[in-house]
Amino acid sequence: MKNNISLICETLDDVRKKSPLVHNITNLVVTNVTANATLAAGASPVMAHAPEEVADMVGIASALVLNIGTLDVNLIDAMVKAGQAANHKNIPVLLDPVGAGATPLRTDSVMRIMKEVNINILRGNASEISIIGGYGGQVKGVDAVGSFEGLGDKVRETSQRLGTVVAVTGATDYISDGTRLARVYNGHKLLTHVTGTGCMASAVIGAFAAVQRDYFMATVAALSYYGAAAELAAQQAKGPGSFQVALFDSLYNLTPAALAGLVRVEIE
Repeated sequence: MKNNISLICETLDDVRKKSPLVHNITNLVVTNVTANATLAAGASPVMAHAPEEVADMVGIASALVLNIGTLDVNLIDAMVKAGQAANHKNIPVLLDPVGAGATPLRTDSVMRIMKEVNINILRGNASEISIIGGYGGQVKGVDAVGSFEGLGDKVRETSQRLGTVVAVTGATDYISDGTRLARVYNGHKLLTHVTGTGCMASAVIGAFAAVQRDYFMATVAALSYYGAAAELAAQQAKGPGSFQVALFDSLYNLTPAALAGLVRVEIE
């Protein structure tokens, strides 16, 4: 088995070499920054949500990222249609359940998507994943509220129950495929002061999953890279505004060789 750090760095290198097309059906707040983060990582973004074209767009994509941040019924219909097309094509589907638990519409929409589409990766904050996993939780708007004991065990159990890779991002990122559990310690608190950083992380995971079929390791690699880039960006930033710009630059400039010395991951 390859050394985990080597595999993480090789996956970033593959993204840069292959520049996979990542189809994002995402929210109105983060469309631009999500596309820019995808580009900075080395992949190619497309942001298409019309029900009439999503299946065709999936036909030329290498991954699909679904984000319900500014949802409506028509958008969820488009996500289901795109997700089913992606399942038929056998490309990875990532779901970002933004604000699940905040309203019945959000929770019901997540459950519908997960019922009608085979989701390969589920990424959210602790509240969102705890609610989906049946543990309860509290959100304020779309943000997590409170602390969560035994989060690693909950992530693993939720992954087992749902049959998908589950990732909770926060001060420490937890990722599980139901058997393996990873803790990613890379990241910076300034990520919590810029809108859309979680959504950008989801898009980067989509890019990594497009080139790495072990979706657990793809997620670990993407979050290690994203967190390391955030650490580098924070060294240059004076606040949230300059941090966002520096984050794009760090995502673009961070090489696989440099990443190898920055990764802080535990896998059990």
